Amino acid sequence: MSTATSTSTATSTCSSFDNGRRGQFNAWFFTTFGQYISHISRRQKQTAFEGIERGDIVELGAGVGANFDYVPVGSRLIVIEPNLAMHTGLLQRGTDRGVDLALHAVSAEQIPLPDSSVDDVLCSLVLCTVEDQGAVLAEARRILRPGGRFRFVEHVAARPWSPRRWLQETVRRPWRWVFEGCDLCCDTAGAIEAAGFSTVDVTRGRWRHSLFFPANSSIYGIAVR
Repeated sequence: MSTATSTSTATSTCSSFDNGRRGQFNAWFFTTFGQYISHISRRQKQTAFEGIERGDIVELGAGVGANFDYVPVGSRLIVIEPNLAMHTGLLQRGTDRGVDLALHAVSAEQIPLPDSSVDDVLCSLVLCTVEDQGAVLAEARRILRPGGRFRFVEHVAARPWSPRRWLQETVRRPWRWVFEGCDLCCDTAGAIEAAGFSTVDVTRGRWRHSLFFPANSSIYGIAVR
């Protein structure tokens, strides 16, 4: 991707946030460990993001731009990222990759786009952090054109009574504080299946050899409007 210019077109900051040093830590964390996280989740991302064609693409909670490599050349990428601490790294990543980037500093519960206006919505490690999964998924479905795809890779609650689930419950509150709302115990698969998509393909898995044991239970797949 070589010729497009990264721009910020943030239309509203009413739902943006900046948690000071905690936000700066998260921006540093995802910048520092972004390649590692992409490496351990590469099979899930390759499956979920396979076949993206050039077009109008939305990414929810793009962080510092770890998924920009999956965006086809010539696409228009609309990013929803309310965390202001992520914006410097996000815009720099967009510039480095030559992505035609429009950045909206709003929450994904209210996406400032028309109905049926985009081809794909990408969502990676985001639904664990939002306040209302149902509202976010309803917005993703609303802005997709008929036949459009919601593509997701998420970490989720482990199986009940498993050692990992016990650990998730034990560290849930401090983990959520440190990582700005990230809930280790979400039933994200259930939320996606209940969101009204015409078809939903969900695969459960885990990130092998990952340092982040509490967050290793994952789902990935594609839901079609």
